[in-house]
Amino acid sequence: MTPMDTVARDQVAVDARMDARMDTRMDTRINKGMAAEDGAGGVDADVLVGGVQAAGALGLSRSEFARAVQLGIVCAGPPAAGGAARFRRSELDRVRSTGGRPDALRERVETVAGAQASAAVTGVGPSRFTRLARCGHVTPVGYRINRYRAVVWLYLTAELRDFAAREPGMLRGSAPPTDRELMAAKADLRPRKWRERHVGLLLRRTADPWERAGVLASVLPEEEVRQAVPDPAERIVLAALAPPPPYGHPQIPAAAAVAARLLRAEPPDEIHRYRTSLDFALTGARGQPKSTGERGPT
Repeated sequence: MTPMDTVARDQVAVDARMDARMDTRMDTRINKGMAAEDGAGGVDADVLVGGVQAAGALGLSRSEFARAVQLGIVCAGPPAAGGAARFRRSELDRVRSTGGRPDALRERVETVAGAQASAAVTGVGPSRFTRLARCGHVTPVGYRINRYRAVVWLYLTAELRDFAAREPGMLRGSAPPTDRELMAAKADLRPRKWRERHVGLLLRRTADPWERAGVLASVLPEEEVRQAVPDPAERIVLAALAPPPPYGHPQIPAAAAVAARLLRAEPPDEIHRYRTSLDFALTGARGQPKSTGERGPT
């Protein structure tokens, strides 16, 4: 391990401790608020609550709840007037009733950051895990940008354990020929695999044809969008319907610039795939009003 790897690993640990302290303080405020509300009497199951209160109702930290929403485990209700996410009490009750053990939901959204921690979960060395990830055998669920402007990928712990149990042959022995070819070409499929997952999750949240087109346009380079959508009015609609950056996207400009590159397709075949999907989505959307408000499966 190089000195830079050691520093980066230490920085991930520091970031995790800071997040844990922030989540602990957030949980304390959440639980106090929930206790006060419970003492005031029962509430309507269709009442809409904010994200902080919803996280407390499910016993999750801020980051855990954000991951549950991202994965479609918890479905948002109609947003507030300012656009903030809100959640129905009935939805929170549904999630609690189907969760099983009290800690089962937390286990579903638990993540680890970086190759060192991910390798420990799968029982391999960091270099082998990096190869498995770069060759697309495991898919990140999120990312962080550390203070050195390096991407630190996040993985669902449950998925890593499932992969280790399902593919024990991948954890030992020499790399298969396809992996050797990818590594020789210095390929890294992690950004592409993450985008595929991210776009898929966003598309599952809505059946609105214009919103779906907005999701697909958001992952394409601007020039591709201009070619696919020559009408400036339609481009304005798509831009307005573009999803916000995912949870954990940095706010500091230098780090945000690094992360922004992860949001756009890069390889020509990937661009072609999303461009084709956008063309198909627009064919259906142009026969609809600019927003139908119809929600799709979750």
